[in-house]
Amino acid sequence: MKKFNIKTPDQGIKGALQTKIDLKTKPPGSLGSLEALALQIGLIQQSTSPQIHQPHLVVFAADHGISKEGLVNPFPQEVTFQMVMNFLSGKAAVNVLANQHNLEVTIVDAGVNYNFGALPNLVDQKVDFGTKNYLYGPAMTRGQCEMAIEKGANLVNQIAAKGCNTIGFGEMGIANTSSASLLMHHICQTKLEDCVGKGTGANPEQLKTKLVTLQKVLEKHQQVNSKDPMELLATFGGFEIAQICGAMLQAAENRMLILVDGFIATAALLVANQIIPEIHAYCVFAHCSGEKGHEAMLEYLKASPLLKLGMRLGEGSGAAVAFPLIQSACTFLNEMASFESAGVSQKSN
Repeated sequence: MKKFNIKTPDQGIKGALQTKIDLKTKPPGSLGSLEALALQIGLIQQSTSPQIHQPHLVVFAADHGISKEGLVNPFPQEVTFQMVMNFLSGKAAVNVLANQHNLEVTIVDAGVNYNFGALPNLVDQKVDFGTKNYLYGPAMTRGQCEMAIEKGANLVNQIAAKGCNTIGFGEMGIANTSSASLLMHHICQTKLEDCVGKGTGANPEQLKTKLVTLQKVLEKHQQVNSKDPMELLATFGGFEIAQICGAMLQAAENRMLILVDGFIATAALLVANQIIPEIHAYCVFAHCSGEKGHEAMLEYLKASPLLKLGMRLGEGSGAAVAFPLIQSACTFLNEMASFESAGVSQKSN
């Protein structure tokens, strides 16, 4: 598998950045999280005047073998390819929210169980027609897992080459909250029942069946090595989750700002963080999802989300909604007057 080279941003510029933030015409700290965000972006870009260039959202779609059982998902597997077509029509939530904020959107077939053929604006990165059913064996081979990670990484390199320095990732895949729950259970060492939520809208009886089914999956894979993130990803993951994982790792290597969406995207980050913990410095956590388990994921990562709106749609929708806050952090740092330039007296000691 590709070896990623991710280093924590050089802290040498931190003092100059903090001074610039503190000398704006405001009481110190009065812009709250925007100040921390400005500092983080400045450190990533190694600049006291950070800029957002060609921001991008990439939505990866793939199917999961478990979904054919109908035990963990109230919607049929066909919804995955139907939603991809909706994305391509430009009418899904992520499309309209991204358009509102001038975010470019790329749709990727990472492993949908459907033959799209050559469609305009659909990036074909299909590893297979969905994963295998992990009730009976690993979701994918180690080779498929590595291939998916490399495909995600290569796509990010292509996007970065066009000038993008800020990127977020969304997903679509019926039953992918189950994969995320299993990954969370192993990596965060959280009880399975605290990881499993409604997903696409399971009722109480369906949720109970989902939990029982995933407990059977854990029993099937008792010998999995919880300390090996690649083994976990191959056993329980989806091709979209693996491609997001590779995409995030490559984005961090490229010193890009990463907008982390909700439950599924954060599960991909959990794996990436296990592979190279330095990735964390490049991540901005868009929101705390309404999906059960996401808040605990964020606590495990010691992450402070920008928003908490009860969203649990996925698609990268939370990243799109939070994006203006990224812009605001850069704007105040670059355009707001300092005490000196405005001729405003500072607080006396």
